[in-house]
Amino acid sequence: MFFWFIGTAIVTVWWVFRDPAFDYRLLIVGSVLPLGEIVLGGAKILHSVTFSIVLMAVFMLLTRGRKPIRKTLLGLPIGTLLHLVFTGAWTNAQVFWWPFLGTGFDDAPHPVLDRGWWNVPLELIGLALCAWVYRTAHLADAERRNWFRRTGQLDLPIQR
Repeated sequence: MFFWFIGTAIVTVWWVFRDPAFDYRLLIVGSVLPLGEIVLGGAKILHSVTFSIVLMAVFMLLTRGRKPIRKTLLGLPIGTLLHLVFTGAWTNAQVFWWPFLGTGFDDAPHPVLDRGWWNVPLELIGLALCAWVYRTAHLADAERRNWFRRTGQLDLPIQR
């Protein structure tokens, strides 16, 4: 499970914000960051809504005012929040609401591993979404790919 989170995060942020200046790089990182807990044997702090909210609050406080870095940094907590949505993390209240329902994780399984074979169609949907972004943002063009690497911006349609 990798492309499911990247594709759904990019398309969701594009659909909601329609901001041509949005930096998708940290959004992508945030959308897959909680997958790292697989090596820890299950869902932990990165699957709690508290982590994402605290991360967002820290970035908001550190970038008080209308600093350009704020818009870039906020992609990370938005990505982690979207991971929670698209992984179904809320189904384990003990982990999702940590530490408000207790400080232990009680060997909570990682939602991706717990989902089993359902990961296959979800990953295929994620690949299709990533392919749509690749085609629509014209990332086959080297100049556009370099622009994305430098700015994090994607040339996606902004009209509704």
